[in-house]
Amino acid sequence: MLSSKRLRVTALTVSALLLAAGCGSGDSGESASELKLYNDKGAWKPFFEQMATVGKQQTGLGMKPVGYTDEPSYTAFIKTSFRTKVKPDLFTWSTGGRLEEIVKQNQVAETTQIWQDAVKSGDLTDELKKYYTVGGKQYCVPLNTGYWGMFYNKKIFAKYDLKPPTTWAELEKTAQTLKSKGQIPFHHTTPTSLFSFAWFEQLLAGTDPDLYERLSTGQASYTDPGVVKAMERWKSMIDSGWFSKPGDKADPADHFKSGKAAMVVNGTWFNTSMTQRGLKQGTDYGFFFIPNVDPALPKRSLIFESGPLCSLRKAPDTEASAKYLKWWITPAAQEKWANARGDVSGNPKVKVADPELDKVTKEAASQQNRLLLRYFEAAPAPVLTEALSGFDKFLNEPGSYMDVLKTIQKANEDYWKNNKAGS
Repeated sequence: MLSSKRLRVTALTVSALLLAAGCGSGDSGESASELKLYNDKGAWKPFFEQMATVGKQQTGLGMKPVGYTDEPSYTAFIKTSFRTKVKPDLFTWSTGGRLEEIVKQNQVAETTQIWQDAVKSGDLTDELKKYYTVGGKQYCVPLNTGYWGMFYNKKIFAKYDLKPPTTWAELEKTAQTLKSKGQIPFHHTTPTSLFSFAWFEQLLAGTDPDLYERLSTGQASYTDPGVVKAMERWKSMIDSGWFSKPGDKADPADHFKSGKAAMVVNGTWFNTSMTQRGLKQGTDYGFFFIPNVDPALPKRSLIFESGPLCSLRKAPDTEASAKYLKWWITPAAQEKWANARGDVSGNPKVKVADPELDKVTKEAASQQNRLLLRYFEAAPAPVLTEALSGFDKFLNEPGSYMDVLKTIQKANEDYWKNNKAGS
């Protein structure tokens, strides 16, 4: 009999194929007048539709968002499209190992010229370009950028006379105070394994950022004492009762609105989830960058991400897709995109309308920060798959952390046997 995991994957793949057959772009060879933008951000449909209106006016091309809310199903559809005639015009993905994986399969359209022109005009930066570079060439353009930190419920903090902590010791004291009042300090970020890495990356990067980066390049082991120490700290926090139950299926933003959890680690793009629920930054909630676990580190470790918008090398209309990618990164497009969602932009020319978010953007640009690529993008794809499953297991069985690390390390060793460490 098939295991439940295999049955689920099979069901997801079938679902993806059915959806592809029903609403994918066909390879007719004719010029496109409307592009389909497939994405794993189904909740962002209203914002994609706003962009479609502006894009139609400025490029002459229509755009229809096709959103998924289930990541495995979405990934299955995109990878299935590589082998069929049903191909997306545009699609969202992630940088790092997952982008490198599909680039090496010769599936993604190159965007080197777009990047050269954009860096020259000041619409994109060289610092951002390295996250879109594989083998010396660029692929995709930034869909969004984000910095990871702590969202907190301002009303709960005010009720217990708490302020955003500036040291790790203060953060622990805040959690202890909230717990003593019967308040859950932290939501565990996600009800699924998709973001189960959030606390792992934060604790390790805030303790030993060099070790964190060596993990992603095959130069360190997941059983390194520093990694083990980070997991033990995470376990200690769970054992202290500081987190919501991992089996809770509620969205983190719903926990915020209900007041069930006082804080949640997430990217700045999480503002969109808040505003969609009628919450206002500065009034209902606030945001602070998480202080290092080790106060002796010279710079604050700041987790950074940039999600790509891509087109396929064999897209239904390669010229139309390329035209849309070029437009997407312009100031006119990015100002609409960032401010509609209440988020930052990868285009440095864009002015952030929300004053609270503008403060966050400026603080993120400080030289006091050390930017570190989010684990989801930093880890090689096969290692990431094993890690997400392992961290998910750990959330439910905190005592399993050494077994989890050993299993991830096995995947890590297998990957780097066939790839050059340090690259």
